[in-house]
Amino acid sequence: MTTAAASTFESRTAETLKSLQASGQYKHLHTLDSPMDARVKMVGDDGQTREVLCFCSNNYLGLANDPGVVDAGVEGLRKYGAGTASVRFICGTFTPHNTLEATIAEYMGTESAYTFVSCWTATEALFPTVCEPGDMIISDELNHACIIDAIRLTPVIKKGVLKSVYKHADMDSLRERLTAARDNADVTGQIWVVTDGVFSMEGAVADLPAIRRLCDQFGAMLVVDDSHGHGVMGPTGRGTHEHFGMHPGAANHDPTRGLVDVFTGTLGKALGGGAGGFIAGSKNLTELIIQRGRPTLFSNALPVTVACSAEKAIRTLINQPERVVRLRENVAYARKKLGEAGFEVMDSPTAIIPIIVGDTAKAIAMSKKLLDLGIFVIGFGFPVVPEGTARLRIQMSAAHSHADIDALVAALKKL
Repeated sequence: MTTAAASTFESRTAETLKSLQASGQYKHLHTLDSPMDARVKMVGDDGQTREVLCFCSNNYLGLANDPGVVDAGVEGLRKYGAGTASVRFICGTFTPHNTLEATIAEYMGTESAYTFVSCWTATEALFPTVCEPGDMIISDELNHACIIDAIRLTPVIKKGVLKSVYKHADMDSLRERLTAARDNADVTGQIWVVTDGVFSMEGAVADLPAIRRLCDQFGAMLVVDDSHGHGVMGPTGRGTHEHFGMHPGAANHDPTRGLVDVFTGTLGKALGGGAGGFIAGSKNLTELIIQRGRPTLFSNALPVTVACSAEKAIRTLINQPERVVRLRENVAYARKKLGEAGFEVMDSPTAIIPIIVGDTAKAIAMSKKLLDLGIFVIGFGFPVVPEGTARLRIQMSAAHSHADIDALVAALKKL
């Protein structure tokens, strides 16, 4: 029997979905019947499967279907089973978790690292755990949704934590917010500045050296989510901090630029493509997370098969830097060809190439048309991006060939 409350929910939800369909903003989930790669097999509405070129995955290095990565995951599953079946402090940590976390710390150039089932969960663990009443968190306005929601959550868990937002990539705005925080009598603790390393919808790169200088001037801690920088940025793909010479173990390290205090990152994009996230920083930081972080105290560990495959993916990246070179060549080729075809694309070293179309319905319609032409590119609109800035987001991979990129450009020209 349907309750009155359920009827209210069902009726308003039906109206919302109807409105989305009428306005052309309704999102459809596509079913794939193959591994993630430059070409994937997609199941159509008629149940038939066809091959399409995929330009919407975060599989930047082509490791999601790498035989070594797959085999490592399978072997981990055979040796350790599906998972811990509980949280880590109760039932223990598998050896692959410790191995993976040591590898992440080596890769990121930090003292320590700790893993979660997603980067969203890692970010949700970070701020409510490390912040105390009187702290202030200052965030770039275009930071990823996981950062925004984690910051919103923090004052609910820790009363008295303050928050502020600075204009995207605007150092004058950040200085103003830092000055206001310093002069605010309610700010009695630590100031935190948080930014994406690579912004996922724009492909823009945060000016980490400039942000670091401001943090040093105002005594602030710098937190960077580099989920879209892993495997992409820097000479050997160690991230946006390596790109700027801020990785302590990298050949291009510039000791005058300082370091990033805390990283959050993902294992679900370039680093294997399965799932998982991490926090990397000092040993004291990760110990505090282990002792007090609610998302690790009350939820299961990363599945061991993912821990094994992700560790293998990072080792492959470290041992095969030519994958990063190939990705960089593909990015340069794609930007050049798109520019020659008349599309305005931002000059950026990242693997994210947005084409702004403005209207959400238009972006979704263009995405559908591209799929008819055998090109899998997603149209993004509100609420993923602000109203009026809907776009097609093209994402490059080291697995793509120049012929694949030529096919993408040809299809876009037909639109």
